[in-house]
Amino acid sequence: MAIFEGRFTDTAGLRIAVVVARFNDLVTGKLLSGCLDCLLRHGVDTSDASAQLDVAWVPGSFEIPLVAQRLAASGRYQVVITLGAVIRGDTPHFDVVVAEVSKGVAAVARDTGVPVIFGVLTTDTLQQALERAGIKSNLGWNYGLQALEMGSLMAAIPD
Repeated sequence: MAIFEGRFTDTAGLRIAVVVARFNDLVTGKLLSGCLDCLLRHGVDTSDASAQLDVAWVPGSFEIPLVAQRLAASGRYQVVITLGAVIRGDTPHFDVVVAEVSKGVAAVARDTGVPVIFGVLTTDTLQQALERAGIKSNLGWNYGLQALEMGSLMAAIPD
């Protein structure tokens, strides 16, 4: 019986793209900081243009799947991380954006075979979003770990 598991320590050669929504950047900037901190501490090189990590900014969470699709389909990255924050308001806009971004991100992973980490917060209030992107508990760190695990897991599974 074969058992396949991802690891967090072997990051050599792993190329990662991060797609970040600019809308609600007070939250998404903190998520990105947590994610980058995790990746750096686990040995991912971000030092120059030939680094293992690239970041693409998009206007809002609705645009995340399109750019994630382009990056994943490029063949340049083994993992794509998506970061966004959709906060409920007084209109049904929240429901539309959340449904489309989640379906779109899932479709990118299925269509390309590249793991796409879903790091789009969906909260009722700004306070809830800030708590999830905060210093004590920054989910950006978790999304970075998930990317490392999925990148190494996919590499370990034979074709």
